[in-house]
Amino acid sequence: MSTTPSYGTVDASFQATGRESGLFKRVADFYKAMSIEPRAAAVLAMRPDDLEQSRDKLTRAVIGRLNGPNTFRSKYGPISIPRAHSHLPIGETERDAWLCCMELALASQPYADHFKTFLFTQLRVPAERCRTQ
Repeated sequence: MSTTPSYGTVDASFQATGRESGLFKRVADFYKAMSIEPRAAAVLAMRPDDLEQSRDKLTRAVIGRLNGPNTFRSKYGPISIPRAHSHLPIGETERDAWLCCMELALASQPYADHFKTFLFTQLRVPAERCRTQ
């Protein structure tokens, strides 16, 4: 019998991240990485100067992606990643910079390595869906 949680089923992934409070902290770590990673400067410049709503939206989107409660929809309405990013020039370089910062943020988390790998794989999907170019 395996003791490894079955990530991706029910809300096991959401629970493993520390639920909402844990994800809000993880997204703060992500934006910290965005602010210091030179490759992410262009991506960060696409966001408003006040990142509060960007942090909130990303956190809520990830909560839903990990089978947590659909707090994005309850606060902002239905989510459409391509439509939400359609006005931004996001190509492979920008996607990869975003993923680099996500990987940096995940590296500093107290998660098991197999969960970090799982989570990064899950986040690659919406990162790719953001591409407009």
